[in-house]
Amino acid sequence: MATATAILDGLRAQLDTTEYRKLHREGSFTDYLNIVLETPGVTRTAFQRLYDMILSHGTDDVYENKDRINRFKFFTDFATRHGDGIYGLDRSLMQLVNTFKSAALGYGTERRVILLHGPVGSAKSTIARLLKRGLEEYSRTDAGMLFSFSWKGPDGTWVKDPMHGEPLQLVPEEQRAALLASLNEKCTKPYAYDVKIKGDLSPFSRYEFKTRLAKYDGDWVKMLEHEVKIYRLVLSEKDRIGIGTFQPKDEKNQDSTELTGDINYRKIAEYGSDSDPRAFNFDGELNIANRGIVEFIEVLKLDVAFLYDLLGASQEHKIKPKKFAQTDIDEVILGHTNEPEYRRLQNNEFMEALRDRTVKIDVPYVTRLRDEVKIYEKDYSPAKVRGKHIAPHTVEIAAMWAVLTRLTPPKHASLSVLQKMKLYNGKTLPGFTEDNVIELKRDAGHEGMTGISPRYIQDKISNALVAHPDEDNINPFMVMHELESGLRHHSLIKDEDQYRHYKELLAVVREEYEDIVKNEVQRAIAADEDALMRLCGNYIDNVRSYTLREKVRNKFTGANEDPDERLMRSVEEKIDIPEGRKDDFRREIMNYIGALAIDGKRFDYKTNERLQKALELKLFEDQKDTIKLSSLVSNVVDKATQEKIDVVKSRLIRNYGYNESSATDVLNFVASIFARGQTKK
Repeated sequence: MATATAILDGLRAQLDTTEYRKLHREGSFTDYLNIVLETPGVTRTAFQRLYDMILSHGTDDVYENKDRINRFKFFTDFATRHGDGIYGLDRSLMQLVNTFKSAALGYGTERRVILLHGPVGSAKSTIARLLKRGLEEYSRTDAGMLFSFSWKGPDGTWVKDPMHGEPLQLVPEEQRAALLASLNEKCTKPYAYDVKIKGDLSPFSRYEFKTRLAKYDGDWVKMLEHEVKIYRLVLSEKDRIGIGTFQPKDEKNQDSTELTGDINYRKIAEYGSDSDPRAFNFDGELNIANRGIVEFIEVLKLDVAFLYDLLGASQEHKIKPKKFAQTDIDEVILGHTNEPEYRRLQNNEFMEALRDRTVKIDVPYVTRLRDEVKIYEKDYSPAKVRGKHIAPHTVEIAAMWAVLTRLTPPKHASLSVLQKMKLYNGKTLPGFTEDNVIELKRDAGHEGMTGISPRYIQDKISNALVAHPDEDNINPFMVMHELESGLRHHSLIKDEDQYRHYKELLAVVREEYEDIVKNEVQRAIAADEDALMRLCGNYIDNVRSYTLREKVRNKFTGANEDPDERLMRSVEEKIDIPEGRKDDFRREIMNYIGALAIDGKRFDYKTNERLQKALELKLFEDQKDTIKLSSLVSNVVDKATQEKIDVVKSRLIRNYGYNESSATDVLNFVASIFARGQTKK
C-alpha cells in the first residue's frame, strides 16, 4: 500500500528546479551590467517589449482584396491555445501592432493612450487580456527577461523597489552618458534598439539611494555593490507585478489614489512624517504596472480627476503621487470603450486634451461569414456540447444573420445585402470583381460598428440547446426561433424600425437555408457515382460530336445520329447557360479536356465545378420521381421507396454531418417543399 510519503517522493523525483532557478536569478549590479552586454534586450522599454513579444510568435502574409496584410500568430495560434482566438480582425490588429511598432521606435505614439474603440462584444477586452497574458509568458522566457532591484535592510532582509524600476536607473544622471556609450559600443550582439536609461528612481528608491550614499562617502559604485541586489522580474497580473487593471466604480467612490498610491497611516508613527516615502504605499495601478501594461476598462467612464492623471502618464510618462514630486513610469496604457462613450468624449470640450493624446483603434464586428462561424465553433464543438448533436448549418445560419445585421445596404441596385455578404466571404458573383468588393467596402464607411453582438448569438444557441430536452439534436429552425423571440426584449435594439429590419433579415436567412438544404438533398439523391459517370460520358460524347460537326454512333442500334441537343440543353440549363451561349460553353469544355490531355491527365467531371453541379442537378431531376420524396409528407411510403430514402439518408449522415434524427428532419422538410411544388434551383 502506497503511503503519502511515497507519493510525494514520486512527485519530487519528477521535479525539475532548473526553470525555478532561472526565474529567481539574483546577482550584483556588476553581474547585471554583464547581462546587459550579452543580452541588451533586458533594458527594453515597455512598448519595445510588448512589440517584440507579439513578433516572437511569428507572422503570416495574407491577401485580402489585393492588399497584403500581416496576420500575427500571437492573435491566432497563441490566442487559440488560451481559448481566446480572434477572427476576422486582421486589419484592426495590424493597425494596433503598427502603433506598438511606432511607439517601440520612439516615433511619438509611446506618448499616447491606446484606445480600442468598438461596439459591445467586438473582442476589445479579449485583445487586452491576450496582451497581458502574452507579456506574462514572455517575461518568463530568455528572450523576454527583465530585471529589477532590491535594497538591503538593516536586519539583513531585502526590500524590493515598489515600482519594479530598471536597475540602470541607479546610475547617477551625470554618469549615465559615459556608461551608455560603453555599453552600446561593447554589446556582444547586434540589437534593434540602443540601450538607454529613461526616467529616474521611484521616491522610495531615491530616498534609499541618497541615505546609503552618505554611508559610502559618495562612492555610488561601492554602495551599489554592497547595498543593492538585482533580481529577475517576472510579470504577473495576479501578483500585481508589471501588469495592472483598472475598472471604474461608482463616481462617488472613485479616488485617484487607486491609480497613484496612498499614505500608509500605520507607518507615519514609525517614520514621523506623511511625506516620508517609506510611509507611502506605491501600489496604485499606474505604480504597479510600471515596466509593463495597464488596462483601463471602459476608460471614458473615468472621473475627470482620473483623466488628468492619464494625461501626464501618457504624454510625460510621469505620475503625481500624493505628497511627492512627479514620478517616472514606463508602461503601455491601453483603454477600451464603446461607441456611445466615445461620442460623449468627442462632444465634451473639457476632454479635448485627452482626445489629443489618444490613438484610436477601431475594433468592429466581424463582417466575413467564415470568421463569424469560427467564433461559435470554438464554443459549440462536439467536445463541448455533449449529448446533443448540432445539425449542419445551425451555427452557420445564426452567424449569417449576425453578419447581415452589421452590413450597410449596398448602393448597387442589382446587389442584395445577402449577395454582398457572399462577396465579402470570398464567393464570386457574375459581374462583380475583386475591385467591386474593394469599392463596396470603401462605400460602407464604418461598417461593422453596429449590429447584433456575438454574445446575443451565443446566448440564443445556448437557449436552443437546453430548451428541447427530448430532442437529441438542435437544428437551424430552433435557433432561428430563439433569435426572433429574443428580439423584442433585446436592450440594444433602439426602435421599431430596427426591430422590423432584423426580422426581415431573419426571413432572408430562412430562405437561404431552404436553398442550402434543397441543394444538399439534391446532391445526396444524385450521388450515384456510376450514374453520374454515365451521364457525363453521354454528355461529353454529344458535345464532342457537336463541336466537331460529326455524327454520334448509337451504341444500341449502331446507327449514326445527330448529337442529342435535348440532352445537352437539359444539362446546360441547370446552370443557366442561355441558348446564345451554349456554343461557347461547349467549346470551353472541349478546350478544357484538350488541355488536360496535353498534360497527360485524364478528364474527370469533378475537376470542373460548374459541370459537376449541372450533372448532379440533371440526375436529381431524373431520379427524384423514382424516389417519390414528396410521399414522405403523407407518411405513406412503400418498401422500395423507403429503401431508396434510407440510402439518401445514409449519404446525408456520411457526407454532410447529419445524425439519424436530423437527417430525417431535413428530408421531411425538403419533402414538404417539393410537395408544395417549390423546385427552385
